[in-house]
Amino acid sequence: MKKNIIFLNGKFVDEKEAVVSIKTHALHYGTACFEGIRAYYNKDTDSLFVFRIKDHYRRFLNSAKLLFIKIPYSEKELRDLTIGLLKKNFEETDIYIRPLAYKSDSVVGNFVLTKLSDGLAIYAVPLGRYLNTDAGIKVNVSSWRRVPDSSIPPRGKITGSYINTSLAKTESFLNGFDEALLLDNQGHIVEGSAENLFLIKDGIAITPPESDDILVGITRDTIIKLLGKFSIKVVERSIDRSEIYSADEVFLVGTGAEVTPVVEIDRRTVGNGEVGEISSQVKKAYLELVHGKSPDYPEFLTEIKK
Repeated sequence: MKKNIIFLNGKFVDEKEAVVSIKTHALHYGTACFEGIRAYYNKDTDSLFVFRIKDHYRRFLNSAKLLFIKIPYSEKELRDLTIGLLKKNFEETDIYIRPLAYKSDSVVGNFVLTKLSDGLAIYAVPLGRYLNTDAGIKVNVSSWRRVPDSSIPPRGKITGSYINTSLAKTESFLNGFDEALLLDNQGHIVEGSAENLFLIKDGIAITPPESDDILVGITRDTIIKLLGKFSIKVVERSIDRSEIYSADEVFLVGTGAEVTPVVEIDRRTVGNGEVGEISSQVKKAYLELVHGKSPDYPEFLTEIKK
């Protein structure tokens, strides 16, 4: 960002002033939670459209509750702070917003979350596509399993749990793939390394249910709504590993990944090896929606001018 203004613990400060101690509890023990929110630039209106900011902050507050982090702002106040931050950092590009709530004490060995102090930061960075959403990607089923709700709650975006993502993603990268698919402890395909999953079979969209240790994704919910508008039936159920090899189409969705088609899984071609018709239709509709170029779901967008 050109201006690099960050909100940290009650103040808007320059990035060079937004520092925490090397002793910070969250750095050592993963005791923090975050959100990922996108703001899309529309050159026709010369404005940014923040996508589903209310829903993101509702989830953020729920994640904080899991960690006994007390955030001294309401959902609306967090929205207002973020709008103010984007106005200070306005750029003519797509922007990624990262709220972070964390255990801020400089202590070692204290694992009682209720006895630790809390901090809050919100910052923004330019972000475009980081997966090949046009040609599709090649993935593998990782040897790493998805962290279960009984260990680290997947409904919360808890920083420590993302070592699961990093190990799976790194394994895939080192083996020549673009992304990983993770199994749960029952052997069901549940997610990408940091994305929700959809497969298409015989014109029906299938996605794992919330009870299968998935992140309850905001993009996932959006895609379910868009598929409904296209009269495509959506079934939420567990997916076996062998089942995904015979899918007609597969795509991953998330705030960062948006809608990313999968064209190969474990060296097996998905469908005809090209981006499928439904995947293309959903991706086009989603990108039009988030950029403020669709009449659908105007309540999902918050427009910000310079």
